[in-house]
Amino acid sequence: MSEVLKMKNEEGEKGKTEVSAKKRGRKPKNFKVEYRINREQTKFFVDLTKEKEDLEKVFQLLESANQKPYGKEILFKDLALFAIDKVSVKDLEKLQEGSLTEMEKVERALDEFNKKHGTNLGLGEFLVKKLSIS
Repeated sequence: MSEVLKMKNEEGEKGKTEVSAKKRGRKPKNFKVEYRINREQTKFFVDLTKEKEDLEKVFQLLESANQKPYGKEILFKDLALFAIDKVSVKDLEKLQEGSLTEMEKVERALDEFNKKHGTNLGLGEFLVKKLSIS
């Protein structure tokens, strides 16, 4: 009987830890979402239905890659894996910069300003100072 209770308690504790990992409700203003990679994911899909120019580029690459007299057909997977090897640190930095919203860029500038000058300005004070508004 005590073993059954222990098992239920262990199951209950597991459930609590899983629930506490993802909280519901309103999030605080300074809440940062932590990105976690799911290493169990084995399939990736690229939806290009709305990006007509990019889709056309993919088709052109596939057509030119497959204009050959011998060998097996080159698939999108082959192109993607080849391109992944060519991605450099500078390319990743460009992607990271492109993923920022306007407000995140302002917040980053505020953080850099506070570190450089040893101040603790708020967003409003920083904008007033930068825009020279009195």
